Amino acid sequence: MKKILAITALLSMATLVGCGDDSASASDNNSHEGASLELSKMTLREKVGQLFFVRPEALDTSIHWNEYADLTDYKLQQVNKTMLSVNKDYPVGGVILFAHNIENESQLVPFVKELKKLNGSPLLAIDEEGGRVARIANNGTFDVPKYESMAKIAESGDPSEAKKAAYTIGSYIKEYGFDIDFAPVADVNTNPENIVIGPRAFSDDPETAADFVVSYLNGLDSANVIGTLKHFPGHGDVKTDTHTGYAETNKTWDEMLECEMIPFKAGIKAGAQMIMTAHIAAPKVTGNDLPSTLSPVILQEKLRGELGFKGVIVADAMDMGAITKQFSNTEAAIKAIQAGVDIILCPKDFVQALDAIVNAVEKGDIKESRIDESVKRILALKKGN
Repeated sequence: MKKILAITALLSMATLVGCGDDSASASDNNSHEGASLELSKMTLREKVGQLFFVRPEALDTSIHWNEYADLTDYKLQQVNKTMLSVNKDYPVGGVILFAHNIENESQLVPFVKELKKLNGSPLLAIDEEGGRVARIANNGTFDVPKYESMAKIAESGDPSEAKKAAYTIGSYIKEYGFDIDFAPVADVNTNPENIVIGPRAFSDDPETAADFVVSYLNGLDSANVIGTLKHFPGHGDVKTDTHTGYAETNKTWDEMLECEMIPFKAGIKAGAQMIMTAHIAAPKVTGNDLPSTLSPVILQEKLRGELGFKGVIVADAMDMGAITKQFSNTEAAIKAIQAGVDIILCPKDFVQALDAIVNAVEKGDIKESRIDESVKRILALKKGN
């Protein structure tokens, strides 16, 4: 694509604007006013649908899977009749694409257009961090810049290199129709035994990580892509993999404030619109072994209260082992909303989970005002995009 090939040349001339300027504040106010008006016109089911960002496969109820590898075999790469039929009664706030949903440019462009027409006016999201997690750049059919890792970028010692990389990444995913990048990784890579984060993080030094995280976030913002700080409250000091099962940090909150929270606080100050949770337990902070995604202490007391985050909280994928091996699909969805999550990402069974949230509201287990809080944030995100 010509625009993508010209990105590198544009970088030397582009003025990369930060996230938190005055014009952005005025736009935010207008977005929230428009969101409140739209919210007042929605049914409960429409509102609950906004809380879900799903895999395309979630709308095709003929697909059944147990392992992630199963999804690759289906290669769902276009909207089909089953998806459209299910979507009539199950609106979605967003859709996330993975590598197996993307074949090449000629397939991706119409697929994205079809997805954006779905009931719920979904935002389109992707994990395009750069490095080993890059659904488009690691597909050999796409002619886009590639990066070794975020740690490699940080070796330059120049945070503007992260801004340039993020602007480049944001520019090509925006051209393909994506609204959200689930990046940057704001974790501090303090544990050399960590098999999940590693070079996906910028540094094992929190201050260095913070500088590069903010620059990356600003680069995405300059490309008109919504960035996402992840994985709160910090996945860098954890040995085990939340994709497969239980994981925990043994740090106290005071210890986290001295390390893990530094990049998150910097990102929040810079205007981060979204933060993704980690499914790690933090027993020395919460007093229990609940994953942070399901913890009111982590999300409401710490993230909302102490750190003052006012944006959208998105769960890490709810079909990961740290959730599915401890909780049922419906139990996890309900607990996440009760804990303070705004967006339930990739529930194992979307249809079942949406029905469960609607039923929980109708029974009084979740207040509709609680749903409204999250939907208002999500609609404001859409209005401002």
